[in-house]
Amino acid sequence: MPSNKDIDWARLRTAAQEAARMAYAPYSNFFVGAAGLTDDGRIVSGCNVENASYGLTLCAECSMVSDLHRSGGGRLVAVAVTGPHGNPITPCGRCRQLLVEAGGSECIVNEVDTVGALLPDAFEFPAPLPTS
Repeated sequence: MPSNKDIDWARLRTAAQEAARMAYAPYSNFFVGAAGLTDDGRIVSGCNVENASYGLTLCAECSMVSDLHRSGGGRLVAVAVTGPHGNPITPCGRCRQLLVEAGGSECIVNEVDTVGALLPDAFEFPAPLPTS
């Protein structure tokens, strides 16, 4: 796993910002993008997609994890979550749990936290689940 200083955070934030601009957010007008660095060096991304029922709304982190699996699987090592202007956004509780499974508690979020610090005592299997 790369150290925090080895991660190109500007590149991740830019990818998240670009994804946020593609969000479908007609109800909240809260556009969010997420970009993740995988263990094999790929960048995957996603944006929030709202639904009139609200409960079916997909957060940006959810669509990013979908892109992770769509593009070959692997593990996330770092994630940036931003609005359309690049401002960092902290993942919601549901997405924190999703990031635990996709990257583990040591996955770095927005350059300053780990998923484990954001969600202590998360639900985790004793060993990572297979990725493909």
